[in-house]
Amino acid sequence: MSLDEEREAKLRELSRKLGYSFSDLSWLSLALTHRSQNAKNNERLEFLGDSLVNFMIADILFHQFTKLPEGDLSRIRAHLVKGETLAEIGREYELSNYLILGPGELKSGGYRRSSIIADAVEAIICAIYKDGGLGQTRAFVERIYAGRLDALDPKKVGKDPKTRLQEILQADQQPLPEYSIISVNGAAHAQNFTVACYVAKLNTKFEATDMSRRKAEQKAAEFALDALGEL
Repeated sequence: MSLDEEREAKLRELSRKLGYSFSDLSWLSLALTHRSQNAKNNERLEFLGDSLVNFMIADILFHQFTKLPEGDLSRIRAHLVKGETLAEIGREYELSNYLILGPGELKSGGYRRSSIIADAVEAIICAIYKDGGLGQTRAFVERIYAGRLDALDPKKVGKDPKTRLQEILQADQQPLPEYSIISVNGAAHAQNFTVACYVAKLNTKFEATDMSRRKAEQKAAEFALDALGEL
């Protein structure tokens, strides 16, 4: 795969940001190529990259948290390798500036789409594996996750606000939160739910609105956690 000078310069720039020097830049170019641009794209790299990052994060957590049970390890791993987290990592490296997209995706703002950015991160992980082997890939994964792993709180990460609020109140032997619907507005296909979360410990109702009851309850629980100083 030949690369023109301008494209090669951009790839080398990204390579420096990533902290990995590719022997063959065509692997990085392929990792950034969306299916909208070319039949030869990053989907196969993404497939293997997904397995690589899952394995490596699982291994890191296994050694970092030696006393955590399997269920907690699985919950934390799922949080770290989910699309939202991968997209955050991709944005930290400004991947949107380097993606190779077809005209349609460019026009629709695909370079900002979280799923496309997350897929590119997985593809880059695989590209490093193909270019430099398992050791270099492991070092790269450890580097891009270092801050998140250092700041990780096993009791909080990956748990939704409702679950965390319930566990905190139970541990304090307090009554569980009570959720109620205050109002439902809008047409059937575009409803807005306003709910309240009553926390007896604080003698306070926390209200929130969203397009689903579940999301509104999660938001209200998050407000309660904030008031408890548990965010």
